[in-house]
Amino acid sequence: QVHLVESGGGLVQPGGSLRLSCAASGTTLDRFAIGWFRQAPGKEREGVSCISSSDGRTDYRTYYSDSVKGRFTISRDNAKKNTVYLQINSLEPEDTAVYSCAADRLLCITKYDLGAEWDYWGQGTQVTVSS
Repeated sequence: QVHLVESGGGLVQPGGSLRLSCAASGTTLDRFAIGWFRQAPGKEREGVSCISSSDGRTDYRTYYSDSVKGRFTISRDNAKKNTVYLQINSLEPEDTAVYSCAADRLLCITKYDLGAEWDYWGQGTQVTVSS
């Protein structure tokens, strides 16, 4: 079992930035691919980014949905191997959603894995973009 906890959400003005964290307890995340997803009220869940598992390597694959490419950056904390970040810049009101991370040993091989069924999920953190 992998227990994931997201943090870093909040209220931010349009054009602002946030860094979301996805942390695991009791395990490291380098053996898992990590995905970030978001769900706005009344909308389906959208996969926004994922990073492949590392297993000691640093040549990760990263993928982004078209809606966030160029504004969002996913990364691993190579020192704290139990944390993955999502840096989100140039926030727009349309980015308002609950952001969740998920882990899976096998996914993030292609960008289409953003629409796959991931094994382990966190509870999410709210991001609200408003002036």
